[in-house]
Amino acid sequence: MESDSPTSVRTTCPYCGVGCGVLATREESGVIGIAGDPHHPANFGRLCSKGSALGETVDLEGRLLEPRIDGEPASWDTALDLVAGRFAETIREHGPDSVAFYVSGQLLTEDYYVANKLMKGFIGSANIDTNSRLCMSSSVAGHRRAFGSDTVPGTYEDLELADLIVLTGSNLAWCHPVLYQRIAAAKARRPHMRIVLIDPRRTMTADIADMHLKIKPDGDTALFVGLLGYLAAQGAVDRTYLDRYTSGFDAALAIAKNHDLRSISARTGLSPEELREFFALVTRTERCVTIYSQGVNQSTSGTDKVNAIINCHLATGRIGRPGMGPFSVTGQPNAMGGREVGGLANMLASHMHLEDEDHRQLVQDFWASPTIACRPGLKAVDLFDAVREGKVKALWIMATNPVDSMPEADLIVEALKACPFVVVSDINAVTDTTRHGHVLLPAAAWGEKDGTVTNSERRISRQRPFLPLPGEAKPDWWIVTQVARRMGFATSFAYENPSQIFAEHAALSGTGNRGGRDFDISAHAAISGEGYNALQPFQWPQERGKSASEQRFFADGDFYTPDRRARLVAVHPANDEASDPRYPFVLNTGRVRDHWHTMTRTGKSARLSGHFAEPFAEIHPLDAAELGIGDATLVRLANDHGAIIVRALLTDRQARGNVFVPMHWTGQFASKARVDTLVTANLDPVSGQPALKMANVAVRSFQARWYGFAVMREKPASVEDYWALARTQAGFRLELASCEQPRDWSSFAQQLFQTEADVPLLAYHDHRQGQHRIAAFEGETLAGVLYVAREPVTVSRSWASEQLMQQFADAHQRYQLLAGKPGKNMPDKGAIVCACFSVGKNEIAAAARGGCHTVEAIGQTLKAGTNCGSCRAEIRGIIDANIVEAAE
Repeated sequence: MESDSPTSVRTTCPYCGVGCGVLATREESGVIGIAGDPHHPANFGRLCSKGSALGETVDLEGRLLEPRIDGEPASWDTALDLVAGRFAETIREHGPDSVAFYVSGQLLTEDYYVANKLMKGFIGSANIDTNSRLCMSSSVAGHRRAFGSDTVPGTYEDLELADLIVLTGSNLAWCHPVLYQRIAAAKARRPHMRIVLIDPRRTMTADIADMHLKIKPDGDTALFVGLLGYLAAQGAVDRTYLDRYTSGFDAALAIAKNHDLRSISARTGLSPEELREFFALVTRTERCVTIYSQGVNQSTSGTDKVNAIINCHLATGRIGRPGMGPFSVTGQPNAMGGREVGGLANMLASHMHLEDEDHRQLVQDFWASPTIACRPGLKAVDLFDAVREGKVKALWIMATNPVDSMPEADLIVEALKACPFVVVSDINAVTDTTRHGHVLLPAAAWGEKDGTVTNSERRISRQRPFLPLPGEAKPDWWIVTQVARRMGFATSFAYENPSQIFAEHAALSGTGNRGGRDFDISAHAAISGEGYNALQPFQWPQERGKSASEQRFFADGDFYTPDRRARLVAVHPANDEASDPRYPFVLNTGRVRDHWHTMTRTGKSARLSGHFAEPFAEIHPLDAAELGIGDATLVRLANDHGAIIVRALLTDRQARGNVFVPMHWTGQFASKARVDTLVTANLDPVSGQPALKMANVAVRSFQARWYGFAVMREKPASVEDYWALARTQAGFRLELASCEQPRDWSSFAQQLFQTEADVPLLAYHDHRQGQHRIAAFEGETLAGVLYVAREPVTVSRSWASEQLMQQFADAHQRYQLLAGKPGKNMPDKGAIVCACFSVGKNEIAAAARGGCHTVEAIGQTLKAGTNCGSCRAEIRGIIDANIVEAAE
């Protein structure tokens, strides 16, 4: 009798804030099949490259599978007793503010809720902050200043209904690809739609933009202050809306009137002609959505940027109606859920205000808690400063990696080393943060978790498990609850499953809420376990006793300020930072297309490393020429906080005087690439968000004596001045460089490949040219091959990596490998362009020369660009280059 076919589980993607629905299928073979959920209203079946590769990231290699105390395995009872005891003892001796939690937008809402409840309602401190502080807290602050609440007014549908989309501080094509594709499809259906990209870099998002404004870093406030003045001068403000629903317009406009076009041009770096064209386009287009993300938020003036954007929408009444409004796109899968439960140090659950005595009393009464935090806790940067200074003596880090993601990251290492007691809940045994934990607690990973997340359009979706908990791993909510019970709060943390936590969270959202708060999901306060399991994606608010509906906010006012009026905030354009001649370049950090945060998940997938397998710095070719930096050589970026070494990527997409370095590489994947070591901990004074997009650095060439590239079956142990490691389908690929030369290259290669001394080597040495090529074979299988040269090695990485899957039965094949180039029977697909279908640059180029002259034709022939579409701009560039080449 044949077994039943596998059943797909409907869950939600664990990457960005788009919140895509996923169908996960566990095959009998153990393979996890992944597909987009065609019925989920966030993505309608679309997935990006990262989402499509989720099945490749759920293995147990590197997992933390049992509690550890000082590096040694321990039982759960022992570990939990120790955590509870040390926290309780520290509180008794030094007070509740001597302990802290640092949590994450990777947590589920249920995890977030119990952690926040324990800290604020039972420990009695607000020292719980989240890595969302690093990405979205300026949006929270801007929303609260303008609306009186942290409310995203619109929906994803607005992005498809708009006649004009203004994208500022957002590389949507790479960071939120599914939203990008929804917009691209809408533009194809409605050719009159216009898109403006505001970004110092020409990112891949520019592919669909009708206008690209290469603004100076931190010029956004000035741009939107100038826009407000222009709108008023053209009579485009909505006086009826302003008079009926807002306050503060005159003060905001007074500042705008002080800055003419010449002033705005100087502050933004945009020409008066560019400004006039942009301002006129916005003025005449009513259905306008402004999408903003980290390029706006991660700034010392991030909150002012947010309010400058919102001011323009309020002044024109372009808010809360179809196809219009300001739209904050969140970076993490549950940054919004964290905000809903009060995960930030200056918030309470259910969007209640920590500074409001009535709100504090309401929450305390609902929780029946012995205390309630009465003042804001330490925000992320200040929290770790307090740890380093000895003020915080017990710290619990959950689902985040601050040693890599915080500004001045080396100071975070100092803080953790100085802290008497550090607890880390994580899924991985070895990260740059776990190595400093006194107690490590094994947490459940995606695929094992059971709970909810909220996406950027306020839509709550279920993350459902389809894998068993491995080893002794436990859900984060369970871990927090067990510690709370051991601290004496068993009655208030008697949860047995996440549905009970969600029901309590929903009930709190409706308690005492008579239209005074935006967040209300009390319709689900009586949800059962069965109802929770069947819960469909829904958008809040969903109030008790009211039928479910999707809605926008603020078209007819009804804001959440005391007078129910929105506030236009009078903001001044940011002043230029004083330059330091020692550090003349502005460093911008951010994401690449196929990796996520610190790669603890995406680093497991070979195809997600195919596009960018090592850290790099984008530098303008003219800047590089002045500095003597060649393409693909190594560069050293440094300032007073530290130094990194990365690969030079010369491109005119980058503005002169600026460099871009991705945030993803850690000590597990590269030798010296933790870019946030260079970011100064300069903060927005309102939100406390650090300016991760703007650090000052010096850039110079790193003078390596030799460069190397290797592929090998086993993970290497050797370390050089520079190395960067990435997965391949059958092993690893490794970039190397050093100022010192090994005495014996063959011994070096054997050590690198971790082969026995009696394994024969095939080698080529040209000492005069500094070229060395060494391969080791175990039978007919390649154990490893190393290519060394005085300049960056030019061998095809994708072709060399594929050789680990080949059989080498004859000498000719082996010598061809050593030659470093494929033979006629060894096709070279080239650098991976489409990660979804592993299509390389050479394959696309050949198809273009063969007559595929459109992206659609390439898609029909090779499938490239037909899934998430985030590679379509690169495909178009390859087509154009090869058509020109063919014509010549």
